[in-house]
Amino acid sequence: MFCDLTGKKALITGASGGIGREIAISLHKQGATLALSSTTDITDLLSELKERVFLIKTNNLMSEDSLELLFKQAEESLGQVDILVNNAGMTKDNLSIRMSKNDWDDVIALNLTTPFLLSKLALSKMMKRKSGRIINISSVVGHTGNFGQANYTASKGGLTALTKTLAKEFAQRGITINAVAPGFIETKMTKDLSEDVKAKILSSIPMGRMGTTKEVADTVTFLSSNEASYITGETIHINGGMFMA
Repeated sequence: MFCDLTGKKALITGASGGIGREIAISLHKQGATLALSSTTDITDLLSELKERVFLIKTNNLMSEDSLELLFKQAEESLGQVDILVNNAGMTKDNLSIRMSKNDWDDVIALNLTTPFLLSKLALSKMMKRKSGRIINISSVVGHTGNFGQANYTASKGGLTALTKTLAKEFAQRGITINAVAPGFIETKMTKDLSEDVKAKILSSIPMGRMGTTKEVADTVTFLSSNEASYITGETIHINGGMFMA
């Protein structure tokens, strides 16, 4: 796939994870200049990309002041933000009846409120230029629900609804806002699952395999490009047929 992103400037949150890392590599490969936000060390990724990449350090993605500073630093490094990828997220799983309010609040804050606040910051600049791309990383379980993940599924379902609303509000400004909802993807977390658990998961996937981080990243790259200029408010499912909207 080739989507020319030469000259485009992208801010990616959660760049240390398997999906975030692959998104950074894919956008960079197509010519984009990157500002990467990560709460953990990504020295190896910066070394791999070598050029057209800036690290925006932050210890707290759930503070409005920290997000404003993060976006300001991204703009100072890049000049402007043309593409925002809201990828940072967390899980704090438990049965609903046992889930603490703090665990509920933390997951909703990072997975839903943070994308909302960062999108607001980006949109205030994008609307003046009448151009921009926002891609939110959601999840299949935001559409299906999942045992023990009331907070996570609510945050991802909310992210889908937020995507649709923002897309409607800013469509006439030349800005597209979409979501990508991965199913089970080959990451360090899924590789550590037992064989029995993997077999059960695979039995629910018509294609009979897990997806790859590259397949997710390629979709994000496409949605970031001019080739996707007439797509907005959509959720692209990448799950091998496990869930069909």
